This record gives sequence, C-alpha cells and structure tokens, in this order.
Amino acid sequence: MSHRTVVVGASIGGVRTAQALRRGGYAGEVVLVDADSELPYDRPPLSKAMLSKPMLNGAEATPALLTHAQAAASDIRLELGVAAHSLDVAAGTVDLADGRRLAFDDVVLATGSAARPSPWGRPEGLHVLRSLADARALRADLRRGGRVVVVGAGFIGAEVASAATALGLSVSVVDPLPVPMGRVVGDEVGRVFERLHQRHGASTYFGSGVEDVRRVPGGLTVTLTDGTRLDADTVVVGIGATPNQGWLESSGLLLDDGVVCDEFCRAVGQPRVHVVGDLARWHHRRHAEWVRVEHWTNAVEQASCVAHNIDHPEALRACVPVEYVWSDQYDWKVQLAGRPWRGARWTMLGDPDVDQRFAVLWADEAGVLCGAMSVNWPKATVASRRALGAAGATATLEEVREGLTAARAGATGR
Repeated sequence: MSHRTVVVGASIGGVRTAQALRRGGYAGEVVLVDADSELPYDRPPLSKAMLSKPMLNGAEATPALLTHAQAAASDIRLELGVAAHSLDVAAGTVDLADGRRLAFDDVVLATGSAARPSPWGRPEGLHVLRSLADARALRADLRRGGRVVVVGAGFIGAEVASAATALGLSVSVVDPLPVPMGRVVGDEVGRVFERLHQRHGASTYFGSGVEDVRRVPGGLTVTLTDGTRLDADTVVVGIGATPNQGWLESSGLLLDDGVVCDEFCRAVGQPRVHVVGDLARWHHRRHAEWVRVEHWTNAVEQASCVAHNIDHPEALRACVPVEYVWSDQYDWKVQLAGRPWRGARWTMLGDPDVDQRFAVLWADEAGVLCGAMSVNWPKATVASRRALGAAGATATLEEVREGLTAARAGATGR
C-alpha cells in the first residue's frame, strides 16, 4: 500500500513541503488541503504590489504558488475549498469540514496564522489583511480614494501605508508604541522609521491607542485614547496575527501559541506529525529555546527540512534557520536578519536621513553579532546573514562592521 502524506494548508509552507517531497524523490501520495478555494498564492505581495500597482491585462500582482498544471505534473492532489475540521492522531486521519476523512501515514500541519481580529468590529470600510479576498476588498476601497487610517505600524501596517501614499491618498498611521517597529529594532532605530513615514506625507500618531472605530455619515471616525478623532474613508487594522490552531484543540497535541515541536519540526511525542510555518513552535537548537517565527523565509526553510525528514526518518535534519524578513516601505527595501531585539548595543553605518543605503548591526553582551538590518543594501544583508549562520556564530559586531565599511568604501571608490 502506498505511503500517503497529507499537507494541511496551501500557503508557502505547505506548497513548498509538497514540492520538496517530489523533488527529493518521495514516491508516495501527496495530498494538499486548504480551506481557500483559490489556487495557492503567495502572501507577501498582498500588502505590497497588489495594492499599489495597476493590474496588467487583468492579471493581479499576486503570483500563484501552484497551478493545476504544475500540481498534476508533480502528482500533487489538490483538495481546495474545504477546511480541515479536526485531526485524529491515533487513527491517522484528517477530518474535513465536508464530512470526508483523509487517512495519512505522515501529516504536515501548515495552516499558518490569521490576522488578529479588529477589536472594534467590522463596520463597512474597515479591513484586515491576510487573504487574497482581503487584499481585493482593500484594493477596491483604496482605489476609490479618500482618507486612510492605518492602525498598527508593524510590517503590514507600514506596507499598506506605503501603498496608500503611492496612490496619492491622505494617510494617518496610529500605533500605541511610542515609535514604529520598536519591539523589533528598539526605540532609537524605530524613530528612523517614524521619520520615514513623515517624509512621505503620512501623519503619525504614535504612543496613542485606538478607543473606537465607528461608521458615521460619510465614512468612519477613529477615536484615539488621547481624545483625537480621525476621519477616514478606509481603515486598515494590522495589529498582529494568531496561529490557526483551533482545529487542533481536540487532537491531543501540545498547543502553546502554536504546535510545540522538537528540533526536527515534529509535534512533541508524535514523530509522524510535522509542522511548518507560522503554526510551528519548535525547539531551535542554536537558540536553545522554543521559537515561533511568522516570516515567509522561515516557512520555506522549514518546508525543506520537513520534506527531508518525512522521506528520510533515519537521517533527521534539525531546523536551525537564521531569522530573516524583508519589507518594502516607501522607497526603502528593508531587510532584517537575526534577533535585533536581543542586542545589548548597536551601531549604524550610514545616515538614514541623508543616505538611501545604510545598515544597523546589533551585538549581544559578549559583543557577538546577533542581528542586522539593511536598507537598500542587499550585500550587507548577505554578509550579515552569513556571519549569523556560520558554525558557532562567533563573529563580533566590530568584525562585521569593518567588513561592511570596507565594502562600502570600495563600492564608492573612497
């Protein structure tokens, strides 16, 4: 009887796992299940090009991850438009919302995360952004013009604000933190992003929360905790995400802000249950702690690891990626690697108020590099990620800074 792997979730982690199984020579059956009836699609463009760039010949700026033809060519069976209802680990089955039951030998949980819901309900004109349907609805409202209020100045909020200003709209950005991105890069570097918003015409309201959003004649009113009232035609709420683990409540798996996994991305105590992407809280060998990472690159790297482990259980591969995320904000390509928030000190190469290319490096208390950010300087990111991921990862901040300074001088002829 043929071995079967069921992959639940057809975002980047699930699709790449299925494809990696086939590339690695896996001969069993591969079934890819997703609640969304759309063909699998990539999510990063949803807050970037899809909002700001016009469609070309009716085509959206959201590339499909897997077409019907590609699935057929790779012998991947698609089960789209049907949600997974529950997981029976003992029986080795995934129960679907339409009443069917899929048996598995290995199962990959890749249901990702959902946008944290708006605490103020969903009046007309208020949006969250996670799915293709969300992006289409938001794009339609943005193209009607008017005033936009973005609640949350993290990656999604900043990218939506960037897209809205590119469309010539009046944009206000609100966040209860005193500076944007402060949790990731700290307050001083966060002020660099505050000035970025302001330089591009966005009004900023940092250090104030939102008390209420309500529909009024002619639009929406956003009331801040300091009493400020902002009029809006469109409101976008980007206040984080939560792992899609509700369907696993009866599974007996250990759930703690995600599915708790070992270093091989297998659910604790369940060697045939694998987890990738936002849903995985796995033991990171290098950090010696359990982590959950909500980034595209992490899902891709975990997919490769999980596919290998399914096909080669006798030679398991630990998942030890270097954290990496990128963000397009106005005219900046921001790339972050490692764990800047763990830094005890930092240094900046270049002046963000003058240069269009600069970098920030963070070091732990021992002076070892623990995080890096580059803006419009991809070579700095490559060098930093290499240093962070090297065996032992003992490169000091000074060593990396000297290398980048020399490379920068050589590139400019100084």
